Amino acid sequence: MRLARLSVRDFRNLERVELELPPEGMVVVGENGHGKTNLLEAAYYLQLLRSARGARDMDLVRFGAPAFHVAAATIGAKGGHGIGVGFERATKRKRVTLDGAEPPRLSDALGALPAVLCSPRDSALIAGSPAERRRYLDVTLALTSRPYLAALQSYRGALARRNAALREGARAVRDEGRVAVWEPALAEHGAKIWSARVAWVARHEARFAAVCEAIGERGTATMRYQTTLDTDAGDVAAALARALEAKRALDLKRGLTHSGPHRDDLELTLDGRDLRTFGSAGQHRTAAIALRVLEQETLRDERDAAPLLLLDDPFAELDARRSARILELFAGEGAGQTILAVPREADIPPGLTRLGRWRVRHGALSPWTRAGAA
Repeated sequence: MRLARLSVRDFRNLERVELELPPEGMVVVGENGHGKTNLLEAAYYLQLLRSARGARDMDLVRFGAPAFHVAAATIGAKGGHGIGVGFERATKRKRVTLDGAEPPRLSDALGALPAVLCSPRDSALIAGSPAERRRYLDVTLALTSRPYLAALQSYRGALARRNAALREGARAVRDEGRVAVWEPALAEHGAKIWSARVAWVARHEARFAAVCEAIGERGTATMRYQTTLDTDAGDVAAALARALEAKRALDLKRGLTHSGPHRDDLELTLDGRDLRTFGSAGQHRTAAIALRVLEQETLRDERDAAPLLLLDDPFAELDARRSARILELFAGEGAGQTILAVPREADIPPGLTRLGRWRVRHGALSPWTRAGAA
């Protein structure tokens, strides 16, 4: 699958963008603050239907505009498709169309444009809180498994209701029954989430170590799923139900659910030391890129199509040898279309100099010319 056309209206500082993309991709060159990252975010929005940077839809609308709209046409082995997303500031309404029709549910359009976004901000995957790594797992698995997406949506709904009952119990007379009623759903759907995450980590732990080594990391990198859930008995749902019951009194006291996959983590180590705590900035970058490579490979294998690769100045402060190794990993078997955004022409790595170039200035894109570059 590749992106044939991209249309952007009033998204962040991009007033009007119309692009026809070549099969291999393109490079966008522009100084920081002029809109190159916003262009990648607009393309990635068509996969997650939300900002990759966690911004509210309200904040994505260009200043002074009533709404934003992003649309794309894709071409794949099974034919072409169109996806469009619009958000209106006044009504706070989001409208999604697939091939000209609105899907019954917003989630039906999730992943319509498979893409992987890689940027220096990804260091937060390693150095940030466990929530960052859980979100990574959830996004990767939800985009490649509809059962996982359904379980995640159901789990989050039950968790929100149980937490609301816990907060109400903390303020008034405690009623364990109003809390316990949500526990069967949490146990059922939480078990599916837990099992899928554990299976994904088990399948990719060796590949994570190999990618880190290929990039240039000398130590031994490991990845494992960290959980407090006791699953020795083999029945994950039953184990989760027992944990919820055992901590119900504590949960009522603190107004928060302490058991379940929403409390787990993806543990990443180098030579047995926790990367989050003891890793250097360079080691964080290496591990984060390795996770993005695993994400790309998962999307490709499960969707049977290479995802669009969005690279937001990913080689900043990396030497040429390490940058070349990273490109080789991303450009492996079945590599897809690439959009690279860099601040200067000199930042384009040798492996991507073949791509056509555009420049961005004050939110406007134009074909690259030597005169325009000067």
